[in-house]
Amino acid sequence: MRTIDAIAKILSKEGVEFLSVFPTTPIIDAVANIGIQPIICRQERVGVGIADGYTRVKNGTSTGVFAMQHGPGAENAFAGIATAFTDATPILLLPLGYSRELEGVSPHFSSVRSFASVTKSVEQLKTPENVGDTLRRAFSKIRMGRPGPVMVEIPDDVALENVDQAIVEKYKPVQTTKTQADPKDILKASEALLKAKNPIIMAGKGVLYANATSNLIELSELLKIPVATTMGGKSAFPENHPLSLGSASSVMNGPVYEFLVESDLILALGTSLTKHAMTSNIPPEKLLIHSTNDPIDIGKSYHADYPIIGDSELVLNQFVDACKDLLNGKLNHLNQDIPEKIVSSRKKWLTQWSHKLTSEQIPITPYRVIGDFINNIDPNNTIVTHDSGSPRDQIMPFYKSGGPRTYIGWGKSHALGTGLGLIIGAKIAEPNKLAVNFMGDAAFGMTGLDFETAVRNNIPILTIVLNNHTMAIETKQMEKSHELYNSRSLGGNYSEMAKSMGGWAERVTNPSEIVPAIIRAKKATENGQAALLEFITSEEQEASYKRAI
Repeated sequence: MRTIDAIAKILSKEGVEFLSVFPTTPIIDAVANIGIQPIICRQERVGVGIADGYTRVKNGTSTGVFAMQHGPGAENAFAGIATAFTDATPILLLPLGYSRELEGVSPHFSSVRSFASVTKSVEQLKTPENVGDTLRRAFSKIRMGRPGPVMVEIPDDVALENVDQAIVEKYKPVQTTKTQADPKDILKASEALLKAKNPIIMAGKGVLYANATSNLIELSELLKIPVATTMGGKSAFPENHPLSLGSASSVMNGPVYEFLVESDLILALGTSLTKHAMTSNIPPEKLLIHSTNDPIDIGKSYHADYPIIGDSELVLNQFVDACKDLLNGKLNHLNQDIPEKIVSSRKKWLTQWSHKLTSEQIPITPYRVIGDFINNIDPNNTIVTHDSGSPRDQIMPFYKSGGPRTYIGWGKSHALGTGLGLIIGAKIAEPNKLAVNFMGDAAFGMTGLDFETAVRNNIPILTIVLNNHTMAIETKQMEKSHELYNSRSLGGNYSEMAKSMGGWAERVTNPSEIVPAIIRAKKATENGQAALLEFITSEEQEASYKRAI
């Protein structure tokens, strides 16, 4: 048996359902021979995104894998891997490496050296005999502790060498284990939580990976504490829940802003609280309970008054038990009027934005597209993601996600074009849900040809392109260059491009056409077609509470 065939069989044992890949690599035929479908992308960073989106929607219970050739293949994948690393997505990456005789010889590219900064772990498969041990270490690192991408570089000569079949037969899939917090830490934090007058919970993607939404609901309802989520954690708490504030990032809605500012204590669960241009800041002079499964995040950006290390599901269970014991059967009356306050705050905020959400202007404001979209889809049966830039800032505050993983929020490494790969992977993970990616024309220019990947592989996603023919978000940064050289302007008819690639597509220019077009596009996806809607939009500059904190 060749080493590459052994790798394929180990992937099968670990429950890998498909392989995202771009040639040239012998693993394509190796996985195909044992019934694992290879999905060939058009560009490597999109291929990584497919594995990434799939894994996010599966909450890491099934691992997305991307494979590529050595040299240029690995080089082209960098942006996608950086996104997975900054967003802590547990995927497996299998680049080929140059043969051992050429290893380290300039200028041959080394994945082991080059990807050390954007992977949780990177290792080279040294010999065929090490294949079982090497992949066991990789899957152990994928499934334990803080999630992240793990890479195993496979020298192309090692890939084709023979290995004893017994190594594969003896291989056992890696089991996941979790840790809870020190009970003393939970008790102290619970006492502070019950003493707080205006506490809020900030939930991150760690709650999603822990499958802890029901546990979070239980704690929130027990103490009547409102919940906001990070961008990455959006959908960790159902946004139709009376105690949901919405999501906080570089933009936010009215309730998130008001409650975050007025809070006296923040319970941050399953979030790194990394200070970043795409995250909301924690206002000063707030007591902070910070719970995460990785000690590297404690004290990284903020002083934690009550640091807690542990898995979000187990930690939440500990909080519930501790708070019940402390309450001793007494109801917590402090926050009984919170749902009404949230409703009032949201109503006041939406009133300020209603003129945009219902606008009849031409070119169409993107907020009208988002408003009509929200009113005509079922959030519980839809997965939505955004691309970087304006689409992210415009949809994040307004869209109410449904259950867990009905929204893919991302952005600490916010490369344009990322959303397309994510939504293809999401649709593979949840084929019965409407999978929608909002992207701008600049993002389409980066990765739009991979719409054909969805067409070719019968993955019926819906891509919504908000085409304003410019880079509106760069207006202030490119004033003089645009005045002199028209530098921000972009061109293209993306609906016609989508049609030429075999997809269903329409271009929409009038607000009255938005809803009928959305209904037709949704129907096209239900009929098995990848669909694209191109809306000709205005150069919208406003965003809700952008970097307000």
